[in-house]
Amino acid sequence: MKFLCVNAGSSSLKFQLFDMPEEKVIISGYIEKIGLEDSFWTTKINGEKIKGAKFLKNHTDAVEVLLDELIKHGAVKSLDEIKGVGHRVLHGGEKYSDSVIITDEVIQDIKDLTKLGPLHHPGNLAGIEALKAVLPDVPMVAVYDTAFHQTMPKENYMYPVPYEWYTRYGVRKYGFHGTSHKYITTVMKEKLGKEDVNLIVCHIGSGASISAIKDGKCFDTTMGITPLDGLMMGTRSGSIDPSILEYVCKEADMTIGDVTNDLNKKSGLLGISGFSDARDVEDAAAKGDERAILALNMYNDRVAKYIADYFIELEGNVDS
Repeated sequence: MKFLCVNAGSSSLKFQLFDMPEEKVIISGYIEKIGLEDSFWTTKINGEKIKGAKFLKNHTDAVEVLLDELIKHGAVKSLDEIKGVGHRVLHGGEKYSDSVIITDEVIQDIKDLTKLGPLHHPGNLAGIEALKAVLPDVPMVAVYDTAFHQTMPKENYMYPVPYEWYTRYGVRKYGFHGTSHKYITTVMKEKLGKEDVNLIVCHIGSGASISAIKDGKCFDTTMGITPLDGLMMGTRSGSIDPSILEYVCKEADMTIGDVTNDLNKKSGLLGISGFSDARDVEDAAAKGDERAILALNMYNDRVAKYIADYFIELEGNVDS
């Protein structure tokens, strides 16, 4: 049976078609710059990368390309072979602690939670709606980035802010990269031969987060109400003094939206070194670039501090 997995972002769409239950990837692809004149895509099948390009005005156009690629390269003879579609969705709030079949209620909840995921949810929704239009009878599943972290105890997900911010506005730590942290935890249970594993899981990349796993469940994690919190990342600042926002707004005559955008897209490794890709930062550091060396030292220091923090939270009882 063939199942399609989709990760639709604000201007991109990644996909993989799996042959199940063997978990074999038949075809995969990455469609980029949706909505821009220079839209393009890369499809990988049988070890070969095939590139294409044309203007894709929206995610509906991108889905048409996706489905055309499946048929054109023989991954499916007809779309009837696709028996299910899984969609990565950023934010499930407090309501969703696991993946769910997508219904009208689920779609409305994703829309309602866009206020907590404004950068990701419009793309997530566009991908779901475009595929539902083409495959109306195929079951679709929302796989939430936040779901795995919903086992955190209250003392770990609450912020020390007015309590009504939580009750009225949902201000709390949710955590992200849950699919990765859950997968690693599942694999480590198998490798260690026990269910109640205690782990420190490091998802390190352009987007980065660390989680503390206690008795096989998420106990704490670095990302917060949005993916901006926690570790320094490729373009994200991670945790900083919140009063910086008001200060920069006044000094630079910027809006809070402008400053938040800079913290998401112009900070982290990029902000310090001028490079967002760790490989470029490492290359520059090896050549003696002082800002690149500084960026790596800052990045590594923050990773080490969270590992130490979670080691203490787990009372030194860490399996791996």
